Amino acid sequence: MGLLKISEVAKKAGIEERYLIPYGHDKAKIDSSISNSLGSKQGKLVLVSAITPTKAGEGKTTASIALSMGFGRLGQPALLCLREPSLGPVFGLKGGATGGGKATVEPSEDINLHFTGDMHALTSSINLISAVIENSLYQGNPLNIDPERIIWKRSLDMNDRSLREITVALGDKKGTPHQSSFCITVASELMAILCLASDEEDFLARLSKITVAFTREGKPLTVADFHITHAVMKLMKMALLPNLAQTAEGNPVLIHGGPFANIAHGCNSLIATKLALRLSPLVITEAGFGADLGAEKFLDIASQEGGLHPDCAVLVATIRALKMHGGVAFSDLEAPNVEALLLGMANLDKHYENLTQFGLPVVVAINHFASDSDEEIRALEDHCQAHGYPYAFLDGYLKGGDGAIGLARLVQATLSKKESHYHPLYSREWSVKEKIDCIAKRVYGADGVDYAPLAEEKLRLISGLGLDKPYVCMAKTPNSLSDDPKKLGVPKGFRISIRDIDFASGANFIIPLCGSILTMPGLPKLPAAVKMEDEPW
Repeated sequence: MGLLKISEVAKKAGIEERYLIPYGHDKAKIDSSISNSLGSKQGKLVLVSAITPTKAGEGKTTASIALSMGFGRLGQPALLCLREPSLGPVFGLKGGATGGGKATVEPSEDINLHFTGDMHALTSSINLISAVIENSLYQGNPLNIDPERIIWKRSLDMNDRSLREITVALGDKKGTPHQSSFCITVASELMAILCLASDEEDFLARLSKITVAFTREGKPLTVADFHITHAVMKLMKMALLPNLAQTAEGNPVLIHGGPFANIAHGCNSLIATKLALRLSPLVITEAGFGADLGAEKFLDIASQEGGLHPDCAVLVATIRALKMHGGVAFSDLEAPNVEALLLGMANLDKHYENLTQFGLPVVVAINHFASDSDEEIRALEDHCQAHGYPYAFLDGYLKGGDGAIGLARLVQATLSKKESHYHPLYSREWSVKEKIDCIAKRVYGADGVDYAPLAEEKLRLISGLGLDKPYVCMAKTPNSLSDDPKKLGVPKGFRISIRDIDFASGANFIIPLCGSILTMPGLPKLPAAVKMEDEPW
């Protein structure tokens, strides 16, 4: 089917046309004044997560899109909330984040690239802050900034490993050469506060609190100290409004914000999710990577901060990924191997357990691939039945909404029969180390946590900054439950190694950097950008 006019999509979502700010015929921003016209009734919230993925991903976003389309086929209104794609993966490994096959959000290429300009606004705002800090240093340094303790990172929404460590102000006679660095835009604290803020005023308050540097005496300096909060707000004004798009079958989708889940908190904006819950009786959202990353952060950080009460979780699994966790090389995943599949089931079991620890009813969505053999399908069904896992096969990629009707019915039945007893995994009253220890042991299955001297030093620094019972946002490889990407399945007898700890005073969380995780990814040997050479532009 062709794309609907965005006004028709809005009507399906219960959004009056007067609240639309169109960006062409097929996408729009939603004016914040809509909030005054809505009641207080809240819909039910379904979180889509996944097992530990292969490097190609397991189709979690595709599954989320298909599920919303499946509900559409059943005639039940459902509103999908997704993150905005980053140009890093678009031109890097995955090649996009708008679903696949017949389960896509549209206009997919626009959404993957410029969309409504939110990523550009964020990148410009982040770099404006850097420019003003450097200018203050150049103009006599009235704030007595220590050039070696400027902690605010520039950003680029692209994978460029050469920018991880740079030297600035070289060749400038009045400048002070010093080390600096870039992170990818989606890993910046500004992205985090976009997704955690409740409205414009809250975003401004959080922006003001962001610590960007320290003086030579060790006093923290915030964005507010540089008197540019209103300039940033001008850049971010439109970016704070949620975006309305549609699935390939015309179902409404809110797409807003896009932090990575391995180096940030991995959830779309609370502004969009809370709006959706007031618009629709059923809201579907997804959190990045496996349940050890995005789902844990959604349930421990975003849900607490936004006052959300998730009602059900969908755990996406594939036979191919389970075989990988059973020891099969990525290049051999299409070959039938029931023995490896059975070994890899432990990864499914662990992620299922992780989600139930938060008090949620969980259903398993088995994303079906053409290479799945009948024997493998029977083995996975037997495992789910033996363990009491509600499950459904999903063929959204090939069949669109028709391929997700079974999953939609299963979720529908679960919501009507099982009550959610959602609760976060740790108390905010606990110490930072207690929170980290809880996540490492209960979610990852680690024996304990080891802190490098730099991490211990950062903990002492953070304790003096006055953060308000901060959350913990772990930065860890998505390829393993451990911090070693080579340890597949369910690793045993390991400890989590924390080499450094960043902090985000505006977002009110700390970021332990586990293993070799980096906040500026690199491109693979054959980037998706090169593979596009044969595509029409």
